[in-house]
Amino acid sequence: MIEVKKVQDKKNLKRFIDFPHALYEHDENYVPELYLAQKDLLDKKNHPFFKHSEADFFLAYKGQEIVGRIAAIKNNNYIAYTGESTGKFGFIDFIEEYEVAEALLNTAVDWVKEKGLSQLAGPENFSTNETCGTLIEGFDMPPTIMMPYNKPYYQDYLEKYGFEKDMDLLSYKIYQKDVPDKLVRLSSKILERLNNKGITVRKINVKKFTEEIDKIIEIYNSAWEKNWGFVPMTDEEFKHAAKDMKQIVDPDFVLIAEHNGKPVGFTLSIPDMNMPLKYLKRGRLLPFGLFKLLYHKKEINRVRIITLGIVEKYRKMGIDAYFYAKAFEECKRKGLLFGEASWILENNEMMNKAIENINGKVYKKHRLYKKAI
Repeated sequence: MIEVKKVQDKKNLKRFIDFPHALYEHDENYVPELYLAQKDLLDKKNHPFFKHSEADFFLAYKGQEIVGRIAAIKNNNYIAYTGESTGKFGFIDFIEEYEVAEALLNTAVDWVKEKGLSQLAGPENFSTNETCGTLIEGFDMPPTIMMPYNKPYYQDYLEKYGFEKDMDLLSYKIYQKDVPDKLVRLSSKILERLNNKGITVRKINVKKFTEEIDKIIEIYNSAWEKNWGFVPMTDEEFKHAAKDMKQIVDPDFVLIAEHNGKPVGFTLSIPDMNMPLKYLKRGRLLPFGLFKLLYHKKEINRVRIITLGIVEKYRKMGIDAYFYAKAFEECKRKGLLFGEASWILENNEMMNKAIENINGKVYKKHRLYKKAI
């Protein structure tokens, strides 16, 4: 018999965070999340998400053994922004037994119903602004930074439960050597054309990080406002996430486009810290994890192009092409083999075409699900 219990203390929150380590112990493609980062994300007292929304966390037991976990989420900002009566589930992991997945999902359905909502969607941790999606293709390589990973049976069990596809999220692999020479060759001409229209492109100034983040927030919420599944981040949420990102950001991979000094686009690529993170046992930096992280950091040979956004009025002007050209110029200069552009909505024709034009190939797919309840 499967018993599902709500997490109500620090001891069980730790178990909630650590469960995937046991589940994927012998999976060579698994990368542990940093324990401190997960603890921060799930902190109901201090994380900015809980200032406007709510979530509860649950563990599934088979006897005394933990066999699964799930979060049930009511994102009030998402509901207000979209008008949808939708609750979310996230942080879902379970052993290869359908009864466990069923018990966890029943718990999330009951929780969402109690909140007066009529649909359950996910997985999202806590929205599409964070880690989201179930991996359905591309199990042969480890995930890049801030991308989810799971076993193939997750898709089978979610669909057996009655979930339907809501949207697929595409991840492209773009080898630095395959980027058309023409794009890099023309980058200076693209920039010249942009400059003639009053548009400049520059690297982020990390010495003025707080001021720069204020500009990027404005672009982020404007550029994505019409995207499927999007919910604007509050200033506090964005700054909270940026604070952690500052520790690993490479300024050479963060570009801001401005029109007469007004921010109109930006791109963020992150060196794939998952490559050294996979060596950290249970995601702990102490006592020896930090040394392992620093030692294996030299093995990083790829970046994740995590965000590329342009305010609608300034699209189709070549800003995106210049962003990609500069990213791969930096990849070549730093000796990196490839970049992963992820994730891209399957219905984002403009972005998908732009990546295909630089010889990007889809090599992973994640799926978001929905179910009326």
